[in-house]
Amino acid sequence: MASSFAQLCLRCRRPFCPKTMAVTWQHSSQVRHCHRNIGESAKSLNGSVFVRKNHTTNSRQTWQHKMLFYGNITEKHLSTVATEDKCTKTDVVAYKSPLLPIRDTLPLNESQDLVDLDAAAEFSALEEISDEEAVSICVPAAMPPASVSLRDYVDKSETLSKLVQLGVNLWKLEQKPNVGSMLLRLDFDTDVAPRLLFLKEIGVEETHFGYIITHNPYILTKNTENLQTRVNYLKSRKFCPETIASMVSKAPYLLNFSVKRLDNRLGFYQQQLNISASNTRNIVARLPKLLCGSLEPVKENLKVCKIELGFKENEIQHIVMAVPKVLVANKRKLTQIFDFLHNTMKIPHHLIAKFPQVLNTKYLRIRERHLFLEYLGKAQYDPTQPNYISLDSLVTLPDETFCTKLASATLEDLYLFQKTL
Repeated sequence: MASSFAQLCLRCRRPFCPKTMAVTWQHSSQVRHCHRNIGESAKSLNGSVFVRKNHTTNSRQTWQHKMLFYGNITEKHLSTVATEDKCTKTDVVAYKSPLLPIRDTLPLNESQDLVDLDAAAEFSALEEISDEEAVSICVPAAMPPASVSLRDYVDKSETLSKLVQLGVNLWKLEQKPNVGSMLLRLDFDTDVAPRLLFLKEIGVEETHFGYIITHNPYILTKNTENLQTRVNYLKSRKFCPETIASMVSKAPYLLNFSVKRLDNRLGFYQQQLNISASNTRNIVARLPKLLCGSLEPVKENLKVCKIELGFKENEIQHIVMAVPKVLVANKRKLTQIFDFLHNTMKIPHHLIAKFPQVLNTKYLRIRERHLFLEYLGKAQYDPTQPNYISLDSLVTLPDETFCTKLASATLEDLYLFQKTL
């Protein structure tokens, strides 16, 4: 009986409504009652001659009665199921599977939210699919939860991939704290593109985008209105648009500073050097990093030039206007070069101030060339004497030209002499 009931359930394959369950229970009761009556009839005839003589016949007849009765019950059940398909919607909904969304049991204002769920319910997670459908399923690759390098995120982040195309060096950005996580949170269309468009509008060439972002990735988080305000301030100080674009390209951090700080820096250089506003713009335009770095090295170098090296104020002005990098040069290097020029080569202050680019040259280059000329007997730096060699020619000419024009020697002679040092 249990197997027959299971077969009926498998053939039905649908949720039971209350009436169907009642009919099924009634049929199962009839089966048990029939089985009990047949068993009692067999017991009452047990031991009689009829049963002993016709034992095989009675057993066969009993089995036939059971199978016939089960078949009748099955037919009745199937007909009952077909009839009960017309059950009311309320009865069916009450016994629907809890895994499927039931629109009628929710409030009306939530029925719209189930549109997507109804569409998804058409594809069951237990439904078998073909191999072609399985291959066509695309699962998006997830970003690594953690990594020590931005390289692992380039293929999965549109922002990083496009920054690489612009020439940004990600390995340099990894050395800055919290920059990697900041870049991963940025959206290229809403965060990066407006800043790049702003740089292009102020005249910065696209080839400089990679350098600017590599050295100043924080510009991608700045408000474009604040950036425009700082550009407008520079224009009010009579910096032309081409100069502003060049300054931003050379000093990427320039636009990160407020208008007040930029104004204080310009005023500092004009006051400390005692020069005009035009000369101040000239110095800052050639070395815009003066507006971004610390002022302490600048103050220290100005004191060194005035107190230790002994230059006059007008000489310092001339040196700075010709070579602004002297303001941020290494103090030890600056004093070392001056000591060799003034004490070894016997060059006075006014000649050094006349050719200030010598203070921005490598110490080893000056020493080797001077010693080579001294070995040849041609180390003459006095403009009033014959065979005069200017400091400008001494440090700026390439080796081959220096040997042929100033030393009257070959390049091999210079190389052989350098091995003796």
